Amino acid sequence: MYLEKAIDRPRHVEIQLAADHHGKVIALGERECSIQRRHQKIIEESPAPALAGLPDEDLCRDQLSGAAVSMFEEANYRNLGTCEFIMDEIGHFYFLEVNARLQVEHTVTEMCTGIDLVEQQLNIAAGEKLPDALEKTLPTGHAIEARICAENPAMDFLPSPGYIEELRWPPMGAGRLRVDSGVQIDFEVTPYYDSLIAKVIAHAPTRHQALLILDRALGGAVISPLTTNIDFVRSVLGNQAFKAGQYDTEFVTRLGMSE
Repeated sequence: MYLEKAIDRPRHVEIQLAADHHGKVIALGERECSIQRRHQKIIEESPAPALAGLPDEDLCRDQLSGAAVSMFEEANYRNLGTCEFIMDEIGHFYFLEVNARLQVEHTVTEMCTGIDLVEQQLNIAAGEKLPDALEKTLPTGHAIEARICAENPAMDFLPSPGYIEELRWPPMGAGRLRVDSGVQIDFEVTPYYDSLIAKVIAHAPTRHQALLILDRALGGAVISPLTTNIDFVRSVLGNQAFKAGQYDTEFVTRLGMSE
């Protein structure tokens, strides 16, 4: 018999880490990835709203980071990586998995810290030491990322492949908005691979401001004639519970039921 602890209204929180070949492991802040469909992430943000409502937010953050760092140290891990946890409503957290690579949402950490994580990964691979200044780098402001996919939310997020005939992204300015994409006009989104088209990331001094920047950016995006999840993402950004930080990994499922 195999038993697992049941977590009511779980939150998905992860710690970004960097570990070099000289024994140094550094935690670079947390991200929350609770907005998911089919256990795949749609929206990621940092700092994690899951921690904001706890009686001792800083203590929980320190405990999460400490557990992640200890795990990487014990495993003699050497690379960038992410340690993922499930968290309950009162701040108890449980190990989920380690992603031994850069993740799609690494840009959220980059926007909050100003650290080029790809550069750090290359430096680690070259045998260089992590700079001492990295340990003193504190995340600032709030960053939020939306994964824009060629899929149909009304059809249980089924892929919506096809050719892109018109493509327009909002202008990026002053480090407040970032668009990472590898598609262009006449590009074919096929059904054989992930339906991800782009990542759109906003950063601002506050979460409220970051949500507004991201929403306005998505409102100005055009990816035609493909069906995408842009309107769905904007509906999440405008949801009152989401704006209040009151969501969990079943949020998307409940949102679909209410509609």
